[in-house]
Amino acid sequence: MPESRLDPAVTSARREALVVVVIFTVAMFYTVGYCYLNGYYRPPETLTFQFGFPDWVFWGIIVPWGVCLLLSFWFGHRFVRDTDLGQSADPDGNDLESDND
Repeated sequence: MPESRLDPAVTSARREALVVVVIFTVAMFYTVGYCYLNGYYRPPETLTFQFGFPDWVFWGIIVPWGVCLLLSFWFGHRFVRDTDLGQSADPDGNDLESDND
C-alpha cells in the first residue's frame, strides 16, 4: 500500500514506534556496553561510589534510566498526539455515545 494512502493514525503510530525503538536500542547498547566494560574484570581497589552506588552501576544504570525517564515524559507530553479515529459504533450499528447516558 503506498504511503500516501495510509491512515494518518497508522503513520503517526509508526513514527512513534520508531522513536521508542531507537530510544530503547540506544539505552540498551549504552547500558550493557558500559556495565560490561566498567563492571567486569576490574580490580576491587579501583571501585568508587557515587551516591552509595558503585560507579559502574551509577553511570551505567541509574543515569541512563533517569535520562530515559525524562525522554519518556517529553515523548508522552510533546511528541505523541491524539488522532481522530472517526465515528465509533458497535458491531450492531448502535452509536456507543448514546449508550453512555
